[in-house]
Amino acid sequence: MSEEELAKDLGLVSAMTIGIGTMIGAGIFVLPGIAAQRAGPVVVLSFALGGFIAVFNALSVSELGTAMPKAGGAYYFINRSLGPVFGSISGLGDWLGLAFASAFYTIGFGQYLGELIELPSVLFLNSIQVGAVLAGVAFVGVNYIGAKETGGIQTIIVAILLGILTLFAVVGWFSFDWGTVTGSGGLTPLGTAEILPATGLVFVSYLGYAKIATVAEEMRNPGRNLPIAIVGSVVIVSVIYTILVTLMIGIVPWPELDLEAPVAQAAEVAFPAAVAGLAMTVMTVAALLATASSANASILASARINFAMGRDRIVSDWLNQIHPRFATPYRSIIVTGGMIVLFIALLGRDVGLLAEAASVLHLIVFALLNLAVIVFRETDYPGYDPDFEVPLYPIVPILGATLSLGLIAFMEFWPQVIAVGFVIGAVAWYLLYARRYTPIQGALGEYIRERPDEMPDVAVSAAEAASPEATAAYRVMVPVANPETADELIAIGCTMAEQNDGVVHAVHIVEVPDQTSLDYVADKLDEIDPDASERLASAVETAAAYDVEIETHTVVSHRSFQEIFASAERLKADTVVMGWSPRRPWTTGRTGGPLEELTLELPCDFLVFKDRGLDPSKILLPTAGGPDSDLSAEAAKAFRDLHGSTVSVLHVIDEETERAEAMGFIGQWAAEHGLGDANLLVETGGDIEGEIRAAAADHSLVLIGATERGLLIRLLGDSLVYDVVDQIDQSVLLAERPAKRSIRERLFRRG
Repeated sequence: MSEEELAKDLGLVSAMTIGIGTMIGAGIFVLPGIAAQRAGPVVVLSFALGGFIAVFNALSVSELGTAMPKAGGAYYFINRSLGPVFGSISGLGDWLGLAFASAFYTIGFGQYLGELIELPSVLFLNSIQVGAVLAGVAFVGVNYIGAKETGGIQTIIVAILLGILTLFAVVGWFSFDWGTVTGSGGLTPLGTAEILPATGLVFVSYLGYAKIATVAEEMRNPGRNLPIAIVGSVVIVSVIYTILVTLMIGIVPWPELDLEAPVAQAAEVAFPAAVAGLAMTVMTVAALLATASSANASILASARINFAMGRDRIVSDWLNQIHPRFATPYRSIIVTGGMIVLFIALLGRDVGLLAEAASVLHLIVFALLNLAVIVFRETDYPGYDPDFEVPLYPIVPILGATLSLGLIAFMEFWPQVIAVGFVIGAVAWYLLYARRYTPIQGALGEYIRERPDEMPDVAVSAAEAASPEATAAYRVMVPVANPETADELIAIGCTMAEQNDGVVHAVHIVEVPDQTSLDYVADKLDEIDPDASERLASAVETAAAYDVEIETHTVVSHRSFQEIFASAERLKADTVVMGWSPRRPWTTGRTGGPLEELTLELPCDFLVFKDRGLDPSKILLPTAGGPDSDLSAEAAKAFRDLHGSTVSVLHVIDEETERAEAMGFIGQWAAEHGLGDANLLVETGGDIEGEIRAAAADHSLVLIGATERGLLIRLLGDSLVYDVVDQIDQSVLLAERPAKRSIRERLFRRG
């Protein structure tokens, strides 16, 4: 989807619904009984303290979300700020943490499902684990085929849950008994030291608010609404949890609170006997809705994390292979689903450990997010311009990081083992695998390495040791709109990519009228453009003959021409290979109009192909020097090295007396560009167009640099390049290299 065209139609209430809906889940429907067994009546403080810590993290997430609304996700922020070592920790931690959380949610689903129907035990799995496995497989299947809950369904679910919980709170208030809270041991029968370990257990209940940051670019006035939505949703959920847990331990004595379905148990006690059974059933259905929604959202989010890590080569992009029918990252979903089922089978009898494992991994990620704010601020990271800034900087992010990491120190032994083991494993993964492939440096590492005299030696040594070995991959973008030329364009793109050890991005841009919603089209691509998937599949098939990686993208936009530029910038393309547009001859091979010529700068090298059949066996390369001819030479060298092309370099002069000097010039030029074996052609008479036409007759492909004439010269006078392209019978590959030009130069420069 074209990022520039996303409508700013998400209001404050809708954004808060996203946050609340992702947090009201198994945390309240499952954990109160387990947490109460650990802390006693003061478990209420554990839920409140978890919300308090989450607020600090939420403030930092709000700043990052308004500074980089198009990036999305904790992994991106941390990888770009702290570097790929911490990016590996955060990305893998988020992924593994979501798998643990999904297993926890599905166990909660299985517990409440057992309240409605009797489930069997199978092998070493008890009935709850069987229900959880069935639920997990179902949720993985939903994500595999691409079905998703819409914003409207999410809003309805949130409204139903809040309505049911409000009804429970009102009825529960009249059944609340302070004596039931204190019992015979007072408020702290297990001691106050258990408050913090229980906080670590229930922190999994506050993981959903960061999801709001991923939709920041769709919000109206995100600088104001985003932090209100994120922090507000945390505060609201904290209040809901605190009230409901207080009511539960005031209705049912805390030692007797059910470990599997505490809300249903409390509802059965609180409501009158005549409707107690119905109330219990309603609470059970609400719990099933909440846990199902949370599990499904976690599985969906895990696939997005893998996309980001695969793009940065932290993990193999093999995980992100798109299903040919469902267009989903099915491998990533299957691997995540496998981990979820494994966790259910191995740890499903200890739901508390699943919750703590999810909490501890996300606490590590949140601590790094707080540090990311500090790094972005202190290094003056380019493009970091938040609409919202955390108050009392740097106190708030420092407290957020300290509280998040500090809470881990008070958790149970095995979650701490998981935390330490995971960090060691993630660092090892980076050093043994990702360091060889990822090109990402990170603001912190760059900042330290650029100031070796100002930094401690140990910091410089660490930054150098952690620096990635890989450099950014050479990227060739190929728009494949026209099926008649798509294969030839992909072949040219693969030639350039293989020559430079790069990757090809085949981009299909679907242009729709301004009156049509982009979101609507994105959900109906198969109807609007039924040949899109076939076209991209053909591109992959063509690329199979080359030793290059190819990635496919479908983009929906209101402006196809501008989207070519936007996609090239978004993909960080080094070269764009595109087809000549015969409908717009005035643009010298470009596909835009006069105003676009004035307002847009080339983001990278462009190769524009006039297709009369791709035959690179005999290449003609006219040149008078200049950056555009340099690009033509690079393309000619790639064809020669990969296809065995014979290259002829042509230079046109005015007088015969200039021949010796001209031969020296093109001989040196060809040698400097790796074309020392090229045929050297010098023609006299000064008729550049005529000599190119004559020489082209003996060749199969002409590579020519774009003219530097300005726009008005192109429109009002003769255009050398366009006349040549139009009049010869051979295919032409027009090369243009980006150059900074003022408006005056764009209008009047004659080259």
